[in-house]
Amino acid sequence: MSHTYHKVWIHLIWTTKERFPYLNKEIKNDVIFHIKEKGGNEGIHVDTINGVAEYIHCLIELDVKQNISNVANQLKGESSHWINQQKLTKSHFAWQEGYSAFSIGESQVTKVREYIRHQEEHHQKMSFQEEMNRFLKAYNLNS
Repeated sequence: MSHTYHKVWIHLIWTTKERFPYLNKEIKNDVIFHIKEKGGNEGIHVDTINGVAEYIHCLIELDVKQNISNVANQLKGESSHWINQQKLTKSHFAWQEGYSAFSIGESQVTKVREYIRHQEEHHQKMSFQEEMNRFLKAYNLNS
């Protein structure tokens, strides 16, 4: 076979440091727009992005030369630098160390897009910890 075929979808989630609700209504949309735009400028396809005051969900399609760790660190690092440079928060902004990344099959992409788009609704019914526990269980990562 002389061709390479590649399609890898990742549902990426990360939180603000100590889950402090930095991403209030005044700045959340600007931060989301910035992450998507800067990601695109760096060759990172951020398909869908949304979140609530203390964390972000992204659906990312990885390029053949990208890896999850580098993409997550690039998006987090650049956006935290930008948030601080723009003085969008009263105190120093930082993301929590680490992230969660879950593989998504092509047949689940539409469902995950909708899930990410409706974060505010989900979290009226479920806490972040409850959500993460569901992901960990679904991906057999419970300890």
